[in-house]
Amino acid sequence: MKTEVKLVTDFSLFEGGKKLPLMEEFYTIQGEGANTGQAAYFIRVGGCDVGCHWCDVKESWDATLHPLTDVNSIINNVLNYPAKAVVVTGGEPSMYPLDYITSEFKKNNIKTFIETSGAYTLSGKWDWVCLSPKKNIPPLSTNFLLAHELKVIVHNTNDFVWAEKNYTNIIESGNTTCEFFLQPEWSKMNELMPKIVDYVMQNPKWKISLQTHKFMHIP
Repeated sequence: MKTEVKLVTDFSLFEGGKKLPLMEEFYTIQGEGANTGQAAYFIRVGGCDVGCHWCDVKESWDATLHPLTDVNSIINNVLNYPAKAVVVTGGEPSMYPLDYITSEFKKNNIKTFIETSGAYTLSGKWDWVCLSPKKNIPPLSTNFLLAHELKVIVHNTNDFVWAEKNYTNIIESGNTTCEFFLQPEWSKMNELMPKIVDYVMQNPKWKISLQTHKFMHIP
């Protein structure tokens, strides 16, 4: 059954980024990509119209289910933990104005990381941009230059072609520092892992990313 997607379309409700639809926030270990193993505070915003059928947080799609939350209260929660890093994820965080929250984190010497499909113009000041492009709504061309990390989820063998297309877009944007990762979709990991291992051995510009937090049984 198709999950209904409801977005908050009245941007005045966000008060210039001082409020965001918060699904959850928690302190954990980054489980994926280039920064795997690092402690960080995760902020998951609600609302996404990208609609990946294999998404493991479909409950994030409907933004109206998640209360508009005072960003200052989120910042205060982050300051209670020892790690000086936050990861903003979703849903699709690029849908929202993020200049205020990132500027406040910077004032407190907290590093800012974002995980995004790149489907919308990215606001805010980011120390690390993980671009995870999706076929349903491809990234805006302007976001390829901003990416520190390209992470492509592999659900079937056609996704290798999709990965190479986005690799080319990164290179053609003039981005010379991006790192490149292939990550198996969790439910098909056993089937796809041998194919990904072989592909990376043949194409060593790529690295393998795993959802290590699922092996550790942490959020």
